[in-house]
Amino acid sequence: MPDWSYQTLFRPILFRLPARIARGLTFQAMGRLSRIPGGTFIIKTLGHVEPSPLLRSDFEGIALPTPTGLSGAVDADGIAIKAISQFGFGFVEVGPVTRSPITSDSPIHIDPASESIIYPCEYENAGEEVILQRIRNPNHRLPQFVRIAPSPRAGPNEAAADLQALFERFAGEPNVSALIVEAVSSRLEDTAGSPIQLFEQLSVFFAENAVTPIRKKPMLLYIPLDLPDTLLQQIVRRANPSIWSGFVIGDSVRAIDGTVVTGRNGREACIAKLHTIREHAIGSPILFASAGVHEPANALALLEAGADYLLLHSGFVYAGPGLPKRVNEAILYDRLAREEAPPSPSFWTNWGWMCLLGIGMMLGGVIAWIIAASSVLLPYDESFLDMARSQVAAINNNLLNFMSHDRITLAGTMLSIGILYYQLARHGLRHGLHWAKTAVWVSCGVGFPSFFLYLGYGFFDPLHAAAAFILLPMFLLAMRNNPDRPNRLPVNLHNSSVWRRGLWGQLCFIIVGASLCIGGLVIAYVGITNVFVPQDIGYLCMSRNALDLANSRLVPLIAHDRAGFGGALLSDAIGILIVSLWGLQQGARWQWWTLLWSGSPGFIAGLSVHFAIGYTDFIHLLPAYFVLVVYIAGLILLYPYLMSKERAHSHVAT
Repeated sequence: MPDWSYQTLFRPILFRLPARIARGLTFQAMGRLSRIPGGTFIIKTLGHVEPSPLLRSDFEGIALPTPTGLSGAVDADGIAIKAISQFGFGFVEVGPVTRSPITSDSPIHIDPASESIIYPCEYENAGEEVILQRIRNPNHRLPQFVRIAPSPRAGPNEAAADLQALFERFAGEPNVSALIVEAVSSRLEDTAGSPIQLFEQLSVFFAENAVTPIRKKPMLLYIPLDLPDTLLQQIVRRANPSIWSGFVIGDSVRAIDGTVVTGRNGREACIAKLHTIREHAIGSPILFASAGVHEPANALALLEAGADYLLLHSGFVYAGPGLPKRVNEAILYDRLAREEAPPSPSFWTNWGWMCLLGIGMMLGGVIAWIIAASSVLLPYDESFLDMARSQVAAINNNLLNFMSHDRITLAGTMLSIGILYYQLARHGLRHGLHWAKTAVWVSCGVGFPSFFLYLGYGFFDPLHAAAAFILLPMFLLAMRNNPDRPNRLPVNLHNSSVWRRGLWGQLCFIIVGASLCIGGLVIAYVGITNVFVPQDIGYLCMSRNALDLANSRLVPLIAHDRAGFGGALLSDAIGILIVSLWGLQQGARWQWWTLLWSGSPGFIAGLSVHFAIGYTDFIHLLPAYFVLVVYIAGLILLYPYLMSKERAHSHVAT
């Protein structure tokens, strides 16, 4: 459920359902998908969230793939963690965990206006026994940070006993990377100094019991978001760095009625606490911030305020599953912006060869269009048929027009592919962008083998073979010595209306790419099997048997055109689909022009030739009409997003 489907299709439906039901439906669907064979591959393919190695860090000997973690409150039951772990997270929080299960049937409320979530019970969880089994048998590879908490109704002494017992259970578990301890609570009355008493009592206990090798875990002190500042200062001044590796600032504020609220509005309080901790803490503790990250700009604001790592919660619900990827991209860009970019490889190193391949495809498309619009048949076609063009025309008045329509649509597709490859090479391969290289790899991996689709009919196209012979080395040279490099162009930071419209535009182009993939597969299949569809026979007013009787080599020649066009269309569609899925980035003007320029020749060729030859059957052209409408809608919706002159990377949160 990437953002282009979540924000456009699923969120409007889910937000109309009771929150518990919506959460259950979503996580159950994601969980089931991740458990089927190939499910995680589908998730990775839809989102392309493989984080950059440059985001990796080491926290107390724990390798974290990214600085972005998942709050334990998002999927408290662990239903979809296997799926969610593929979204670009570097670690997951488990908990809060209490000794006994805590359940609640009261509804969870959402407030879209303030982008907040209201929980009736802050500590709802399955209890230590169930969660311990889940931790021992994880279905993901991310580090697990377990947050332990006392019973909500426990006094200071009972709370200390609960936390000591939970420590005993979880500290020795090899799958527990770190412990987050709720040793300070804003709900404990401060009349007798109980929060300080609890904290100091636990600090003594941990100092005595957390030093053995099997129990040596990083200990993080949980700081409630609504903890008074005066109390926070006392706590951080007394936090012994030899016990506490750092602090985790929570994201919930307790309401008068006992409910807790987490949402966008908690960010300012979190920033204030980050400043307080940095000012008063001993040493340089590691800080985790979890409040109010609803867009990448929020994440950068927290990092600027002193956070080292982030936890996503309410923002994951409101912004969508793509938020961790967007946050990671913003963090990476922010880091790289401070460094001097390495020089781009020279034209002949690799990417220039793909430019030449694209130019070759464009030239081939123009030549093929001219021939298809004039003589239609080449000398080797006539030699294969053992018939002159005039003799072919004499068989059926529409036969040459029909062959021309196949060849002009192929020519338009060749132009589209050429433009797409040239742009991907110049703006993608040149900068080592992984998604652009993947688009070229997969598209060419389909396009070149499609040459063999029609050989079963016994027709060998020497011009097609020569083109493949010339272009294939260019492709291989383009893909050599071209390692992945991080994107250094500015990235999207805000959940603006432009971004939301852009997601609709992205959805449109994903539909275009998927539809053209289906069309290419169908046309290629028809080309190597029946060759004709009923509408073709209706236009020709001549059956396949009649064509065979007129010349037994006519059908193989037509099959060659159809199979070749189907393979080319599929190759083009895959490139468009991958660009739409993975590549679209705010302010990347070249991408909008690429979609316009690469799509136009295909539609112009395909539709104009049908009207020129009078093949206007509505059912036959309906798929083309549908894709054209979606294509135009996608261009309109994406224009403000891709053509935006605002390519700012300001860290100011909105």
